Amino acid sequence: QVQLVESGGGLVQPGGSLRLSCSASGFTLDNYAIGWFRQAPGKEREGLLCINKNYSPTYYADSVKGRFTISRDNAKNTVYLQMNSLKPEDTAVYYCAKRLYYCYLGSESYDNWGQGTQVTVSS
Repeated sequence: QVQLVESGGGLVQPGGSLRLSCSASGFTLDNYAIGWFRQAPGKEREGLLCINKNYSPTYYADSVKGRFTISRDNAKNTVYLQMNSLKPEDTAVYYCAKRLYYCYLGSESYDNWGQGTQVTVSS
């Protein structure tokens, strides 16, 4: 069964850090781009950044540049989202999804969305 599972969310204070994981099963990540998205209550889903099959990152949201980084470990079939200097406005459910080969801004081209992991930034 092809599946992506997010983990690593939780409650963190403003200025803190979290590392989210997106673990793949039922397929190998090698030929896929993985995108990270988030959705806050009452807001539309937002594309954050993505990592291409060649390990190069693509940023979609200016709000996370300089704070969030993405990496992949194909041997572990996992993609990571390192989030630093977290702000209350980063509070959302974070999702990962896959797309063949290369990143693309439109979320409709991604599939196998995970169930999401909640990130809450609050003091």
